[in-house]
Amino acid sequence: MNDPTRDRGPQPLAALLARHELSPTDLVRASREQLTHKMVARATKGRQLSGNTMGKVLRALNAAAESTYELPDLFNYQP
Repeated sequence: MNDPTRDRGPQPLAALLARHELSPTDLVRASREQLTHKMVARATKGRQLSGNTMGKVLRALNAAAESTYELPDLFNYQP
């Protein structure tokens, strides 16, 4: 059952993906770690993630967008 306290609402990550014209598949492909489409979907929709998963998404976005974003740029909550 879904826990409403773990729903953080839409995250800045979604806007960054749109700005760089990236899809979730682009992040999965850019990742050198085990990152899944489900993880990226949860990240953009605002499902609270573990710090480990947040780091994987961050590193994949930085690789795909050739940027140097930090966690506060992608998420409006802390792990």
